[in-house]
Amino acid sequence: MSTPNSLRIIAVTSGKGGVGKTNVAVNLAVRLGSAGRKVMLFDADLGLANVDIALGLKPEHSVEQVLNGSCSLQDVLIEGPAGVLIIPAASGVAELADLSPQQHAGLVHAFSELPVPLDTLIVDTAAGIDSSVLTFSAACQEIIIVVCDEPTSITDAYALIKVLHQKHAIQRFQIISNMVDHERAGSKLFEKLCRVADQFLEIQLGYLGYIPRDEYLRRAVRQQEPVVTAFPRSASARAFADVCRQLSATASTPQVGGLSFFMERLMSHPGGSA
Repeated sequence: MSTPNSLRIIAVTSGKGGVGKTNVAVNLAVRLGSAGRKVMLFDADLGLANVDIALGLKPEHSVEQVLNGSCSLQDVLIEGPAGVLIIPAASGVAELADLSPQQHAGLVHAFSELPVPLDTLIVDTAAGIDSSVLTFSAACQEIIIVVCDEPTSITDAYALIKVLHQKHAIQRFQIISNMVDHERAGSKLFEKLCRVADQFLEIQLGYLGYIPRDEYLRRAVRQQEPVVTAFPRSASARAFADVCRQLSATASTPQVGGLSFFMERLMSHPGGSA
């Protein structure tokens, strides 16, 4: 799907925490990796790392060490299921939740020197509308917003879309309905968000699909494994496969420039609050 120096860059984000965003990011990355993609998953929740926990990994280093110069980004990389490369964040380090321009520049340099062939970079951001969420989301070519059927989730997802549209002129967003009871419930949730967005914003929302409530998914989370590998025949694993097919069908042209391009965009999209 890509030339040697091209990369599809996808943010996975949400308006509020607790909607299963990181679990969605992890399972999408592993499912794409299982399909033969060369995938990197960047835990960009720089203050509250969760990707390594979701995968039961114990990284020796994190982005914190890259920023303070004690190791390289290549030293930080760890391999997860299906060959997915993980860039773990630091947990509980408040300073990493609001990087300075100099720290952003350090990340740009670190990424530009990373000799790893990739075709897909998934960026798992923090939740909400803090500056780091806006910065990382705006640096990506595509933005997936995870929403569940709760009033606060819908309201906060709309707020995130509004801020990204108004501050960064982003016109298109992809939606995943998570933790719903069935396919129709996922579609209805997407339609709710569309009605609000269509009334007030000139944007385009695409629907990637739904992930059902599933006991196997809960079991996989407790086991610190992706459900797509732990229970590949479960309803949720099949739903992730469907979402990945839809994501591939709506693929944009991969951006030439690879990781350097992503980091340059990161620097050119300073965050901001609502």
